[in-house]
Amino acid sequence: MYLSVVSPIFNERESIPLLYEAVKKALGEIKDWELILVDDGSTDASYDELIKIAEADPSHVRLIRLRRNFGQTAAIAAGVDHAQGELIVLIDADMQNDPADIPMMIAKLDEGYDVVSGWRKSRQDNASRRLPSKIANWIIGKVTGVPLHDYGCTLKVYRREVITGFRLYGEMHRFIPAFANSVGAKIAEVVVNHHPRRFGKPKYGLERTMKVVLDLFTVKFLTSFSSKPIYLFGGLGFSLMSFGMILFLFLAVRRLGWGVSVVASPLFTISIMIFILGVLSIFMGLIAELLVRAYYESQDKKTYFVRDRRNVN
Repeated sequence: MYLSVVSPIFNERESIPLLYEAVKKALGEIKDWELILVDDGSTDASYDELIKIAEADPSHVRLIRLRRNFGQTAAIAAGVDHAQGELIVLIDADMQNDPADIPMMIAKLDEGYDVVSGWRKSRQDNASRRLPSKIANWIIGKVTGVPLHDYGCTLKVYRREVITGFRLYGEMHRFIPAFANSVGAKIAEVVVNHHPRRFGKPKYGLERTMKVVLDLFTVKFLTSFSSKPIYLFGGLGFSLMSFGMILFLFLAVRRLGWGVSVVASPLFTISIMIFILGVLSIFMGLIAELLVRAYYESQDKKTYFVRDRRNVN
């Protein structure tokens, strides 16, 4: 078993040596492992610290430096793209996540799971961060159908095959379990340690809430309708058409009873517009179906994922 630990880094100069030592100690009994440190355009002396560690332990430490700050999701994607392990661990570099939890999470993975997600049950952050996080986790769980307590915890362990079949954009690293679930991954959640931040300051504030909500729309579409968009657009179209027809019939019955022309009511125009929107939505669904087929067939992508093979050529 080859293990890859991926850690995105942005201005974490003081934490980097501590992270390396903690990971090295935690993985002491694992023979084959690598630590991939991704410098996401740090503006402090983080890269100098990374160089020292990479030169001191070239057999385990691999270093990636991005040209500028692309964000945590892009840094994670870069690390995963360069990872060689059968198992991939994601962990923050600020030492709030505890590398000592990694062996326990790998043991849980060996029970037959494809993803083990960390849960910071005793989270060492102030209430202004914990409360919005709880609300966001509840909403994400309801929308995606993957009810995790802590989507925001970076510390997670994945089998390679469930994390490399899709691309990450925006702030979507927190939704990786939802993407993994969409390809049939078995997911477990375990309580992990969480320590107060010792150095620097948090890189995220409440402004990311809107980004999470917008990304959630994208995730729901990609996980539920990416291969059959007509179900979404067609369902919406039929609903709008039905509502427009019901409104028209209601208006017609009411107006005829009064002996007044139906066309004279502004509601008549509204019902026609709603009906036309429904028709347009169905046509959008058909266009999306053509785009989906071009996407899959031009790249020879499969619409299924195989968990195991036996006696198959």
